[in-house]
Amino acid sequence: MPKRSIAIFASGSGSNAEKIAEYFAGRTDIEIALILSNNPKAGVIERARRFHIPVLLFDRTGFYQTDQVTSLLQKQGIDLIVLAGFMWLLPASLVQAFPNRIVNIHPALLPKFGGKGMYGHFVHEAVVAAGEAESGITIHFVNEQYDEGQVIFQANCPVEPTDSPDEVARKVQVLEHRHYPRVVDEVLQRLG
Repeated sequence: MPKRSIAIFASGSGSNAEKIAEYFAGRTDIEIALILSNNPKAGVIERARRFHIPVLLFDRTGFYQTDQVTSLLQKQGIDLIVLAGFMWLLPASLVQAFPNRIVNIHPALLPKFGGKGMYGHFVHEAVVAAGEAESGITIHFVNEQYDEGQVIFQANCPVEPTDSPDEVARKVQVLEHRHYPRVVDEVLQRLG
């Protein structure tokens, strides 16, 4: 079986990207070929350097008004795109070029607390404000709408009445780090 290649998109600190890189380190059948970011100050860039993973930075104009990113991913033979804290909606041309080969992780149990503007602390604040008894993660395929693609996996954690949004965030991040690398691996295996 040929080596599978993953491209990771991230806008922030990159803790999920790092956990995925750690998970696949030493594997001969799967490689993290590229990390892409729209944020030149993102912490994920330093994490990528530690793993010797090439980084591509792009801006809004290049991402939405050209097919440079899509073309590069196709030329590199990327098998799976993994969104790990990437905040922009993907262009339709990119989604169409990689059907059922783009996955995202969302820090809540979709369909609750999803959609445009629902990311990071905004999600955890909304969960606490709604008095939810649980939160969690959703790993899903990406389509052309925010957080509406087919669900692949969910895991939950309790939300205590005394939990702050930061406490919920910590619980959710434990789930992200525990499950996202494994689910990415399972999705790759199912690609055949």
